[in-house]
Amino acid sequence: MESVGNIILFFVVAIAIIVFSVLTVTTRKILRSATYLLFVLFATAIIYFQMDYQFLGAVQIAVYAGGILVLFVFAIMLTQRPGKDAEGLSSHRRWLGLTAALAGVAVCGYALFSYVGFTGGKTIASVIDGKDIGEIVNMETIGNFLLSTDKFGYLLPFEAISVLLLACIIGGVVIARRR
Repeated sequence: MESVGNIILFFVVAIAIIVFSVLTVTTRKILRSATYLLFVLFATAIIYFQMDYQFLGAVQIAVYAGGILVLFVFAIMLTQRPGKDAEGLSSHRRWLGLTAALAGVAVCGYALFSYVGFTGGKTIASVIDGKDIGEIVNMETIGNFLLSTDKFGYLLPFEAISVLLLACIIGGVVIARRR
């Protein structure tokens, strides 16, 4: 049984993730946006640590909060004052964005609550591995599934993202050398 402290910590971190996510996309200052994104990534790592996925939490901090956010900040610093002359959103665009956001929340809510885990069915891990409900799935099993070439494997998208990040780094170096 979970302690009350863990539940309170989860809700505090979840609220922090929501607040900093909204601040990330609504602020006009791009460096503040990157800082808010850093807070979101750290809070996500706290959720991983709370679920006893220490390795995944450490990877979240090292790769995303450390590496990718530094890449974002360097990209921001290499550009010439981005957003300085940006105009505000018109009323029409603001309502269009709000409508799209509400539609996205509705679709995600439907997908979340129609998921078989909420209806007492099997979990994804039990379907993939054929395990009974309630059996613990460790990080090795999750890693093998994610980086496999089987039906539910994500090796190809993982490699594609690696190539994309390499292209971004090379592009940043090319832009920096021109100046």
